[in-house]
Amino acid sequence: MQQTFEKPLIDLLKAQGRDPRDVAVVQKAYDFAHKAHDGQLRKSEDPYIIHPVEVAEILANLESDVPTLCAALLHDVLEDCDVTSKEMEKEFGPDIVKIVEGVTKLGKFSFSSKEERQAENFRKLIVAIAEDFRVVLVKMADRLHNMRTLQHMLPHKQVEISKETLEIYAPLANRFGLGEMKWELEDLALKYVHPDEFQKLQKLVINSREEREDVIQHVISKLGEVIKERGINANIYGRPKHLFGIWLKMKKQAKTFEELYDVLGIRIIVDSASDKNFCEIGKDPDTHKCYEVMGIVHALFTPIPGRFKDYIAMPKFNGYQSLHTAVIGPNGRPVEIQIRTRRMDHVAEYGIAAHWRYKESGTSEKSEDGNDRKLAWLRQLVDWRQDLADAQEYMEEVKIDLFSDQTFVFSPRGDVMDLPTGSTPIDFAYRIHTAVGHRCAGAKINDRIMPLNTVLKNGDIVEIITTKVQQPKMDWLNFAKTHGAKSKIRQWFKKHHRDEHIQQGRQMLEAELGKNDLDEFLKNGERVTDVGKKLNLRKPEDILAAIGYGDITVAQITHKLREYEKQKEVEQKGYVLPTPQEVKPKDVGGLGGLLHHLAKCCQPVPGEEIAGVVTRGSGIAVHRVDCANLLKVDEDRRMSVDWSQERSTTYPACLKVECLDRVGIAGDILKKVSDDKVNLKDLRVETKKDQKSAMIMLIVEVNHIEQLTQVSRAISQISDVIRVIRKDHHKKTPVKQKTQKNNVTPIRNKRAQADGK
Repeated sequence: MQQTFEKPLIDLLKAQGRDPRDVAVVQKAYDFAHKAHDGQLRKSEDPYIIHPVEVAEILANLESDVPTLCAALLHDVLEDCDVTSKEMEKEFGPDIVKIVEGVTKLGKFSFSSKEERQAENFRKLIVAIAEDFRVVLVKMADRLHNMRTLQHMLPHKQVEISKETLEIYAPLANRFGLGEMKWELEDLALKYVHPDEFQKLQKLVINSREEREDVIQHVISKLGEVIKERGINANIYGRPKHLFGIWLKMKKQAKTFEELYDVLGIRIIVDSASDKNFCEIGKDPDTHKCYEVMGIVHALFTPIPGRFKDYIAMPKFNGYQSLHTAVIGPNGRPVEIQIRTRRMDHVAEYGIAAHWRYKESGTSEKSEDGNDRKLAWLRQLVDWRQDLADAQEYMEEVKIDLFSDQTFVFSPRGDVMDLPTGSTPIDFAYRIHTAVGHRCAGAKINDRIMPLNTVLKNGDIVEIITTKVQQPKMDWLNFAKTHGAKSKIRQWFKKHHRDEHIQQGRQMLEAELGKNDLDEFLKNGERVTDVGKKLNLRKPEDILAAIGYGDITVAQITHKLREYEKQKEVEQKGYVLPTPQEVKPKDVGGLGGLLHHLAKCCQPVPGEEIAGVVTRGSGIAVHRVDCANLLKVDEDRRMSVDWSQERSTTYPACLKVECLDRVGIAGDILKKVSDDKVNLKDLRVETKKDQKSAMIMLIVEVNHIEQLTQVSRAISQISDVIRVIRKDHHKKTPVKQKTQKNNVTPIRNKRAQADGK
């Protein structure tokens, strides 16, 4: 009999008063997922089904609808199980399948680098989110539970995933108002990216807990008495601070833990005694009480100048509303106080989940509190995909928008507009309308004519001056902040100056290739198609126009041409990747029993990311994903593989040790290798007398990348050792030859990167 894990989830739904029919559908989704994942385990060795159940519980606490909960339970079924979309649609309908497909990981795609893979995956995720908002809820909950269980991953994976969380998922959660989720993601990521600082900060918070609680209780007691006397119904409580927020402010403001204003936090929730369900109504009858409470706070405690922020009158981009102030509390300790209504608190806690109510048909009902802005931002991200062919450039532009603080400015009519900090009148003009941006001839800021590159500040009143004869200028791109403005400027120039760009691109490419070679390239349809495909361009004119405009460089074209020529040479010669060192049928999984070998050029070790290459006559060659030979191979010949649970005992790896030439250093190295219980297969020494240095090559046998990393770190700590690097191994290559420099992969640098150092 199968063990079941859904009881806490089902009990939670019943406690929320969900319709029994809805609970039955969620139970059905669980049963389906449980059967599909039967026998699968996570890295923790727990049954895999626990993960989707926990994801669903996170979303249930956000009061998500039934299709969202079902999608959470099923979100890994299409990818990891022998289930098709049609089978799932037959059981649960197209709405749920659509969400699942939007969330499904995109590991099947092949990319030349981790950065490119991450960027393209994120681009596809944005498209999926734009099609159905519930995708972001499931994706965020999925990432949150993965972060909660990250201790079961390898150390370098912990760091890699945590960095991605800080760069993408936490800001994305903030963008959609998922405050609590954002804070937890950031704290969990900080634990792995900066472990020492995390532990130090954690101790500071724990050690100061008693004092903080005394100060908070004193302030709560004093405020509670006066607020009650005024006849205002309010809930007052201490607000726990998340560690990442404290750490970030300490870094940015160069302050100590004790100097921060908001280490001590109090939240006041103004409530309506008459209507307990008004949070679902677009209007908020208690807004005026927030300002009344703010007056009480400032009457009882001395406010700190410059610390008052009114996010009720001017909400944040994610819909967040609250009054913020900082006052001098007991013992001279600064205390931050937040004041908001219950509806505002609901929005702050649940974000997008508070704004949207989904019908069982999957259609959405918009609230009346400006949620269109979130959709507009998403649509904008989707539109950017058309302008930015390069996935990494797209990623950088998205990060700017995700991380940017907001500046609030006003139109002459009093309309409030939020723009990323650092924006200029050009950004303001294009935000109003594309035509206004194109015809922008000048700007008035607070009734004064100012240059178009003036950085806007909070509270500025901006008026755009337009003329019919005005056209965009290329130098606008130098000071426009938002991608929306930049994109529209580029589009205008592309449309109106295409012929000029084609001619300019032709001249630039001709200068690099020569006239004859350029004509040959443009006439060779296969070469144009191959190069254009890799750059998301179709025709020769598109390539020339992109060069002339600056979308791509001549160097990019020549690089793609060299790749094309090398590939053709490989195909003509019937090239086979380096000969196999040994057939090990149990080393690698995902090959269906096909003959395979570990490539000698890069010598992958368990724990490293790998990929397979179909060779001619030698089965599948397994390479490290960063191997130079792998990157030369056409994507059609690559395949996804992973390390099997059943592996060989040890794997050879070559280390190059650069050190000072002193007596006994070779013995010190041998001792470190022996202490780590690693077998030494070969050792060679070359002394360079003129430089008073030496180079020691050693081949060790390890069972995992972590063991290799441990050995490298141990050797690097030896006195007079300059550096230790991973070297691709070729037995027939003498140590003294210098032709192998391009095959050197620095271990210390790579591991340091992975450790966030």
